[in-house]
Amino acid sequence: MPLKCRIRIFHASLQQGINYNFVTLTFKKRGTNLDYLQGLNTSQRAAVEQIKGPVMIVAGAGSGKTRVITYRVAHLINNGVDPFNILVLTFTNKAAKEMRERITKVVGGEAKNIWMGTFHSVFAKILRVEGHHLGYPSNFTIYDTDDSKSLIRTILKEMQLDDKLYNANFVYNRISSAKNNLISAAEYQKNEHIQAEDRSSGRPHLGTIYQTYSQRCFKAGAMDFDDLLFNTNVLMKNHPDVLYKYQNKFKYLMLDEYQDTNFSQYIIVKKLAAIHENLCVVGDDAQSIYGFRGANIQNILNFEKDYPDLNIFKLEQNYRSTQNIVNLANSIIAKNEHQLKKDVFSTNEVGDKIKIFRAFSDNEEGKIVAENIAQKRSLSGSPYQSFAILYRTNAQSRAMEEALRKIGIPYKIYGGTSFYQRKEIKDLIAYFRLTFNPNDEEALKRVINYPRRGIGNTSIERIMISANEHNISLWDVISNAENYLDSRTAVTVAPFSLLIKSFQAAAATNTAFDSAMHIAQHSGLLKDLYEDKSIEGLSRYENIQELLNGIKEFSDREDIEEKGLDVFMQDIALLTNEDNDKDPNADTVSLMTIHASKGLEFPFVHIVGLEENLFPSQRSLNSRDDLEEERRLFYVALTRAEKNIYISYATSRYQWGNLNNCEPSRFIDELDPQYLDLDFRPKSNSSDSSSFENERSSWQPLDTFSKPKPQTSRPKTTSILPKAHVPSSGFTPSDTKNLQVGMEVEHERFGYGKVVNMEGKSPDLKATIFFKELGQKQLLLKFAKLRIIE
Repeated sequence: MPLKCRIRIFHASLQQGINYNFVTLTFKKRGTNLDYLQGLNTSQRAAVEQIKGPVMIVAGAGSGKTRVITYRVAHLINNGVDPFNILVLTFTNKAAKEMRERITKVVGGEAKNIWMGTFHSVFAKILRVEGHHLGYPSNFTIYDTDDSKSLIRTILKEMQLDDKLYNANFVYNRISSAKNNLISAAEYQKNEHIQAEDRSSGRPHLGTIYQTYSQRCFKAGAMDFDDLLFNTNVLMKNHPDVLYKYQNKFKYLMLDEYQDTNFSQYIIVKKLAAIHENLCVVGDDAQSIYGFRGANIQNILNFEKDYPDLNIFKLEQNYRSTQNIVNLANSIIAKNEHQLKKDVFSTNEVGDKIKIFRAFSDNEEGKIVAENIAQKRSLSGSPYQSFAILYRTNAQSRAMEEALRKIGIPYKIYGGTSFYQRKEIKDLIAYFRLTFNPNDEEALKRVINYPRRGIGNTSIERIMISANEHNISLWDVISNAENYLDSRTAVTVAPFSLLIKSFQAAAATNTAFDSAMHIAQHSGLLKDLYEDKSIEGLSRYENIQELLNGIKEFSDREDIEEKGLDVFMQDIALLTNEDNDKDPNADTVSLMTIHASKGLEFPFVHIVGLEENLFPSQRSLNSRDDLEEERRLFYVALTRAEKNIYISYATSRYQWGNLNNCEPSRFIDELDPQYLDLDFRPKSNSSDSSSFENERSSWQPLDTFSKPKPQTSRPKTTSILPKAHVPSSGFTPSDTKNLQVGMEVEHERFGYGKVVNMEGKSPDLKATIFFKELGQKQLLLKFAKLRIIE
């Protein structure tokens, strides 16, 4: 706007008696102003005002990143940039919607003209216009994941390939990975390294499947999600006129969460910005946690190499968390070698130290967490929605859910499904239900052909028709198939009938765990899940393992006498019914994986399961890059908290029926102890408080269908934590009928302690014992298994 125009506006304002700031009026345009600049700190404002050339904004956790992005776009418009020439790329539709709403508040209706959205939505829009260059109609269909996997299953069936070896999830992920690395079906088949890899895995036909899948999609006028980016790259490579058109259209590009971009996204952005180089990327390398999805952290680490004249702005003030939380998070991320250095700080209150809880099992960990939430809520008056429980894997939710339920704390699984509502859990429980009640029609229909055993819909319809005609149950028909079904159908269902009867025989004499393991293995369900090597398949397999772990803990409980699977089923029946009665708008504690928590914040955060080979995960110990991503994931967990963080770990967990000692995560050792508050006393002997390496064995999953994997060593560190108790040699429980106050005892897991009180009468006599490492516990003597120290 010309200077004389500014003067006239200023004069008119004075006549009206309005006290305008002259600097604000200098930037006045289209009825808007830039008062928002006054609310930015020095670094934020500098990043907003740098509108020319390549810009990288390194945004620490809680540093006001979204505000900077939205204000920078508004600043572009207020400085004469046409909104039609601005492209803003995000990773979620929610983020795009929030940004557009904020920009609208500053610049008004002009915000509607910005090209803003996710990579997939923006380039789907472009492909609607330009797809004809590649032979696609403008109304092409977009296949979702289920559509793609369904097509793959059809192709596998037509090629008569083993759908266990060529699992649809695995094939889909393999094709997706190739597309994200811009490897076409033709290039896939020509690449000797890829072909050798497929042959070594026993899947030499993957290239043919990929080729057939691509041809089928094209013939159907369809693209899957990965095609939207893959075909955009093909379009830009093979049609330079189209590329030039959009290079000149999008003169200003802004990209959020740049640390999460993959190779395909990186190439698109680089090409679009090649002419004007007005590219601004925003991200935090310390929060790059999606390597398993193809995200490449090198895109942000090497951004300066792509643009030597880059302007770098670091947003280092954390507005979210207390000083103790920020300092603790800094102490963990500092251990990563590959990072963009920054000094994140907070001017908020110092805050409480971070508390670390030690539990003796995941069930006890759940109890500690639940009771702490109840106590903290009572003291602070905060609603349940102020609390979050974060875990590394979905399977960990079981112990947390059960502990919360027991003391009546409402909760919600964020971005996932409650443990007992997950498909694989309901499938195995259906087998359990059928074992004890073969007339359970819903359970029978659920598993009669899962895993597949040749009992298709036609056979099931015949069974149902026969049951209706004779007014009997489906099980009566199946268990007497020769009397009610044609010979072919009878032969097909007979093995299933025998299978269920064998489960009934096993359950009649075995413990809950032995029965459950027998059913999981012999039903074929465990094997079916194990053979699914996709990320989703692994998660389902871990969930089944966790259910079996819970049953094993139930079988080993010292306070109950009836330990059959039917008793366990009575308990969880109540839990699964509660899952269906939740008010979605209720005040609830949030449970979620750490991955799902990214971008969220809560006043109070529990981070659970800080154990070696769980967090960091065993799969992350193959390389430094993988381990550093796990450390970044822990950093993300820590920086979700505003006021308080509670970290917990268990010293033992069940794995396939074996109670294994667990080693506290190396990440705990890496935390700066000046910011910590331990919930137990470290041992005074320096040799005792050193590393766990000498006497603690790492968690090693017992793989039912493959050889055990070798242990991965970890560097020795000085530990701030005490060792878990190792029972004395030849530990044998004593006869406790003469136990008295003052006697010293040893418990197999709790360690050494002294009896401080006795109450009750036999057989319900209870002893209160003060254990050196745990403090006071009350035990029922008939189940306690104590060794009296003479």
